[in-house]
Amino acid sequence: MPGSLFYEVLLLLAGAVVAAPLFRKLGLGTVLGYLAAGIVIGPVLQRIIDTEEVLHFSEYGIVFLLFVIGLELKPSRLWQMRGDVFGLGPAQVVLSGILMSGLAYAAAVTDWRGSLVIGFGLALSSTAFAMQILTDAGEMSSRYGQRSFSILLFQDLAIVPLLALVTILSPGTAEEAATPLTDFAVAIGAITAMVLAGRYLLTPMFQIIASTGAREVMIAAALLVVLGSAAAMQAVGLSMAMGAFLSGVMLAESSYRHELEADIEPFRGLLLALFFMAVGLSVDVSVILDNLLFIALAVPIFMAVKALVIYGVCRLWGSSHADAVQIAFLLPQGGEFGFVLFTAAASAGLFSSETSSLLISCVTLSMALTPFGARLSKRLMPKVAREQLAEDYAGAGADVLMIGFSRFGQIAAQILLAGGREVTVIDDSPDRIRQAASFGFRIYFGDGTRRDVLIASGIERAKIVVVATQKREVTDRIVDLISADFPHARLFVRSYDRLHSLSLRDRVEYELRETLESGLLFGRRVLEGLGMSEAEAADIGDDIRRRDEERLRIQAAQGLGAGREMLYNSPVRPEPLIKPKRVPVVDEEGSEPLEGTT
Repeated sequence: MPGSLFYEVLLLLAGAVVAAPLFRKLGLGTVLGYLAAGIVIGPVLQRIIDTEEVLHFSEYGIVFLLFVIGLELKPSRLWQMRGDVFGLGPAQVVLSGILMSGLAYAAAVTDWRGSLVIGFGLALSSTAFAMQILTDAGEMSSRYGQRSFSILLFQDLAIVPLLALVTILSPGTAEEAATPLTDFAVAIGAITAMVLAGRYLLTPMFQIIASTGAREVMIAAALLVVLGSAAAMQAVGLSMAMGAFLSGVMLAESSYRHELEADIEPFRGLLLALFFMAVGLSVDVSVILDNLLFIALAVPIFMAVKALVIYGVCRLWGSSHADAVQIAFLLPQGGEFGFVLFTAAASAGLFSSETSSLLISCVTLSMALTPFGARLSKRLMPKVAREQLAEDYAGAGADVLMIGFSRFGQIAAQILLAGGREVTVIDDSPDRIRQAASFGFRIYFGDGTRRDVLIASGIERAKIVVVATQKREVTDRIVDLISADFPHARLFVRSYDRLHSLSLRDRVEYELRETLESGLLFGRRVLEGLGMSEAEAADIGDDIRRRDEERLRIQAAQGLGAGREMLYNSPVRPEPLIKPKRVPVVDEEGSEPLEGTT
């Protein structure tokens, strides 16, 4: 059994289950826990030998991570970041690359061509490590978090010209040297095709699939989009992560964004954890021991140089001292694309495979030091208040999360929007989503009875959760789920009838029968139509509302049969209040006793 795929999977799962909670409890973060688990399983215990295959498969974790990040970035928001992506990003890569190329050449690691590849390879940071640290800390929406992401995004784009640079610098014919220009043109064409497909094909496809009601097909479609876009970009020389990111951005304004994020999240989390463990598995202890002095000097030197460059360019681009320090401590490590670049350079003959292994070991150790650096930056500035971006991602994190957008929710949402409040609305009806879109109102496709959908929709940041679903059993399931998993959420709930209101009294902050206020208003208008003054009709309506609320309080405490005497002590005793005992009344959505009866 040892050495089999099943055995290795069991080991990796056991390592993740043990290490992640332990390191999080110690305050060191899950990333370092996964990395430590990989080192113990691989280099220390030698239980998994073939680490290259695990590392290759685990890179899909980065692919899913970039897709989820793309879902959170509307194209308009991405356009606003263009100054950081194409200004700050190139400045960091070029300056860091030149300085570290000089250091590599001075250290006589290889000739000038190999030194150039080494310098620019070390200029790239780890998207997986940095984004996981930001996510764990809940700082993706902070100023420094967004600026860090801009730098990482350009670095992911830079892998294309850097791989072309390897081809140009390696020995070859003039025709081979010219192919990178052709590859670049093909890559631009592929990106254009991806954008067009995302704009005109993906949303209609998800509308058709959602209308079937088959959740497993939605999950399959989400995986198809992510992996398909990644494979398409890889085929033209771009990174798989970039393809997934572009498809995510194209779906960022789709009504299916939250459902897609909830479907992909489990795969992203597991595969990204596997990636961090695979990095630990790939640590070559023999290379580290043979070059211990060199690595002990090289890793802190290149991380310090890179951190200083990042701090300097961030300050030039207007970052505060606090933000620049945090970015510098977050991004000084080497990145996963460095593995790709150094391996390609060794295959092209720019330097030896031993040098490639040494560089990969340096990058791996720099990754392991990153969580400590991020924690150190916070200790250096404990009193700094981080400024949050005013714009939320695609509506998630709004003041109000509304679940259900039938006629009741539509009216309530209009009042909230008119009051200047942001509302995130989710509904599981594709037809309702299309109808809302025809009136310029965007709601998200999502099942409110799923915990992952609620999290993706921003329930943890919402001030109030409005449950406006039509069916009593669905409403109860949502209320039970939120009460159990999000006990601090303030619940305002639409109830179906009097019995439903009584059952909700002790579980929510506010409940309202869907027909109460409309019925009271309608009765007032009928009295006015019969000649009663508006003030007198309003007084009668207010008295009925007050007595009804008082009866509900008594019935909630003493049982459904309590409070009956209030019907007969009232100065206003409309005959219909007691007639339903003999004549059942059926409303448009099912039978229900007339209000005021039992």
